Amino acid sequence: MANDEPLLRLRGVGKSFGAVHALVDINLDIPAGQITALAGDNGAGKSVLIKCIAGIHTPDAGEILWEGKPTRVRTPRDAAALGIETVHQDLALCDNLDIVENMFLGRERTRHLTLSEDNMEKSAAETLSGLAVTTVRSVRQLVASLSGGQRQSVAIAKAVLWNSKLVIMDEPTAALGVAQTAMVLNLVKRLAGRGLAVLLVSHNMHDVLQVADRIAVLRLGHLIDVRLRSEIDAQIVVDLMTTGVSTREAAS
Repeated sequence: MANDEPLLRLRGVGKSFGAVHALVDINLDIPAGQITALAGDNGAGKSVLIKCIAGIHTPDAGEILWEGKPTRVRTPRDAAALGIETVHQDLALCDNLDIVENMFLGRERTRHLTLSEDNMEKSAAETLSGLAVTTVRSVRQLVASLSGGQRQSVAIAKAVLWNSKLVIMDEPTAALGVAQTAMVLNLVKRLAGRGLAVLLVSHNMHDVLQVADRIAVLRLGHLIDVRLRSEIDAQIVVDLMTTGVSTREAAS
């Protein structure tokens, strides 16, 4: 992949559900080492777009290029094989399992037909440490005992564990307090700092503006604009989301 080639490229991507055009001719680049935020009102197409990238929906039109090469992402397994991991809003963590068991759920490591507990525990601890997640007392803590911010951190670490290149984050700070939100946003920034591409979906414009390098605004299934963080502010985002245009200059 050339240095200037985006990790992921969407070209003319469309998706319809019956008569409803959820996505129309979407052209979007997702570069490595940056946080690209998706902004848009309910029904704008954000969820459908990330589900097309994650292999949950198959686009009806257009092309997906991964590291410069056309590819088909038909299932979440296809996405995972490329290095695309999604941290869903519900986190998909099991309360009755500990952190290690959650991080390796469905992908357990075995040796001589028995679970390689020490190996998995070491990898889980190293991944959390590498992301500077220091608030977890033990990787053998039950997930049920964790705070909202800690649970989000475990879900993010689980995504990173599998040699991911793109992490999709759906509302990562929803229902979190101020301190836990700050912890999760710092973690999101660390992902980009490690060279991963991050695609962030959030209704919280303050969070988006705090971490995003680029903001893509969707409206009624159309990609209205993609701007660098320095070229946009909350009011411009609202203008683009609601009317599709903005004549304002970004507040410095």
